[in-house]
Amino acid sequence: MRDSKFLKTVLFLSGLIAAGIGASILLDPIAFHGASGIKLTDNINLLNEMRAAGGALLAIGLLIIIGCFVARLTYTATLVASLMYLAYGLSRVLSFGFDGLPNASLVQVAVLELAIGALCIFCLRKYRIAKNI
Repeated sequence: MRDSKFLKTVLFLSGLIAAGIGASILLDPIAFHGASGIKLTDNINLLNEMRAAGGALLAIGLLIIIGCFVARLTYTATLVASLMYLAYGLSRVLSFGFDGLPNASLVQVAVLELAIGALCIFCLRKYRIAKNI
């Protein structure tokens, strides 16, 4: 992918968001989800699932951040960021249809995820190298 300050900024910020959320869920899932009105109990199995997802999100966020510094990983990081944010956002929209609307903060999160995913797709299309991708 071509070198671009805009692309690197998008990757850095989207990776930072993912890594920050992932670390928060991994380290304190009860407090993190409690901020959105979600009450996790002392269910060890549920906490284990939450922490596992947080660890995965942290790892993905770190990959995305590394992609803005390592040119060989820029395309991969942009693709992963696009897929991750759009998957989260579209899954939430699907849930709106199946389960109804959650509280306003979770709707805002869905909008933000879709916007970041769309921005990453824009970057993927704008900065790709035509001969290889």
